[in-house]
Amino acid sequence: MAMGEKESQTQGEFWIATQDLARTEGHPFYERLNQVLKEHRFDAFVERRCLKFYKEGGRPSIPPGVYFRMLMVGFFEGLDSERGIAWRCADSLALRAFLGYGLTETTPEHSTLSVIRQRLDVRTHRQVFRWVAIVLAKAGLLKGKTVGVDSTTLVANAAMKSIVRRETGQSYEEFLGELARNAGLKDPSREDLAKLDRQRKKKGSNEEWVNPHDPEAKIAKLKDGRTHLAYKDEHAVDLDTGAVLAVTVQAADLGDTGSLPQTVDETLDNLVVVGRDAEAEKRLHPDTFAELVTDKGYHSNEVLVDVQEMGTRTYVAEPDRGARKWKGKTAERKAVYANRRRVRGTRGKRLMRKRGEYLERPFAHSLETGGMRRVYLRGAENILKRLLIHVAGLNLALLMRKTFGLGTPRGLQGLAGALLERSLVLWACLNARVDRWVRTAVALWPNALRMADSAIEAAA
Repeated sequence: MAMGEKESQTQGEFWIATQDLARTEGHPFYERLNQVLKEHRFDAFVERRCLKFYKEGGRPSIPPGVYFRMLMVGFFEGLDSERGIAWRCADSLALRAFLGYGLTETTPEHSTLSVIRQRLDVRTHRQVFRWVAIVLAKAGLLKGKTVGVDSTTLVANAAMKSIVRRETGQSYEEFLGELARNAGLKDPSREDLAKLDRQRKKKGSNEEWVNPHDPEAKIAKLKDGRTHLAYKDEHAVDLDTGAVLAVTVQAADLGDTGSLPQTVDETLDNLVVVGRDAEAEKRLHPDTFAELVTDKGYHSNEVLVDVQEMGTRTYVAEPDRGARKWKGKTAERKAVYANRRRVRGTRGKRLMRKRGEYLERPFAHSLETGGMRRVYLRGAENILKRLLIHVAGLNLALLMRKTFGLGTPRGLQGLAGALLERSLVLWACLNARVDRWVRTAVALWPNALRMADSAIEAAA
């Protein structure tokens, strides 16, 4: 028999008990997560909210609890597409148990997820997000006093080479060919078109170009400097706990000062809903949304005045704009100077350091390791539905970290090996310390004997 090959067996096992099947590291995590959802009656909640979208009769539908669990799996397993979620759930014994499916049952396909997503509206997905926020508040993981806001870009499921002119419907290549012919080039090559395109300025205007497959996607520069069709993802985060308070998806070409009002309104609505729960209200801070912390991209006179009128203190980093003129702008001057004084204070500096930690972490977890940096859905509404439940999984990870010790099932991978490695390191450290003690005792032993002799002689 060659190395690495198994010896063929004429007859395998005919029966095998379900409890004898191999268990992966994810089983304990998902079992505990299901216990949390069961304790707070998650399935009953989503079934009541989704009842109006289902009709009696016909083929049995997928339970809403299964649909929302599968979207949460996208975060916990770092899956970027609904097709990948469906495949992973079909292959994993742990995820089958999490969804409530046996070995002989067929799990939902990605097309089923798409149908249910189109059937359920954004309001229902937002209610599930708020339900998770209430659970966090009951556990003391949501305070709502100090709110940080930041945004990033999501790569859209649309290509730049497919954009067309809004007025004429011309493709980008046809448009360049027309420019070349107008410039006197009768039969321009691709190199000629590329050279002509490099010489043009402001060639990626959203007012002139649109992608016919995803009209809501906008041309924008990503964090890494590339130009791509994208959406803007803006989060409001509780800077006391790290919980995400609100999620909005807006146009990628919208500035921070333009997108902030929608996120602030969404945050206020979510906090109001959380405060309606008697148990959650006791754990909330009595002064909700008392402070707003953002970076310098959100700094403007209008933003500071509007937030101040809400009764909220601002800690917005101020860009260097040089000398300012305040003639006829008394309210703006007061708001800017008050914000500047707070930012330069001790608490302001501490909040700015916390902003860098607590605002960047949710983006890293949900988009990078969570697999949502590039979206495979089209339209802001579809993306928001997926993102709301994705981030709800991120919030549940905070609760799991408090109750279970780990926020994702991936944290259990190699846990035994890590414990063994740390035990060996601890044992080596103890051995080294004992060895130092022995060496010190041996070195001091002659001195101790001489001191004892001297004491005996003095006593005699």
